[in-house]
Amino acid sequence: MKITGIMFYYYFICHRKLWYFSKNIELESENENVQLGKLLDQKSYSREKKHIMIDETINIDFIKDWKVLHEVKKSRSIEEASIWQVKYYLYFLKKCGIKVESGILDFPKLRERKEVFLGVDDISKIEKILLEIRDICSLEKPPIIIKNKICKMCAYYEFCYI
Repeated sequence: MKITGIMFYYYFICHRKLWYFSKNIELESENENVQLGKLLDQKSYSREKKHIMIDETINIDFIKDWKVLHEVKKSRSIEEASIWQVKYYLYFLKKCGIKVESGILDFPKLRERKEVFLGVDDISKIEKILLEIRDICSLEKPPIIIKNKICKMCAYYEFCYI
């Protein structure tokens, strides 16, 4: 099972959302927040070669000189998930034999960025999370609803609550 960057990101947001996504139940395309994020992606960093697909598994927003990878985000609202997504990309590239020095979370709307590194402890945590993601995706039924404040902004909100 290939675990994409989106799946790794969803692990930190909501296990139920991860499960739906793994079953190809994708409701994101019609969500206003997702559409705004795609528009931001199109308008930002237009000089860069964007959306670099590696091994049909991870899709990196862009990489500068194959040394620093960049992930563009609309806001800092789910920053921990974004940081771990970048760490997963660094881990994945390392496993593929591609040495990237660091990652940067870019928040063009905020005109901010955050540098991200892959530490030794991060590797064991990522490997544990990968096992947990596989377990979640292999469940017969979706995990329980988490009832979090971010749920109201989620593309799956009506699917879960109505």
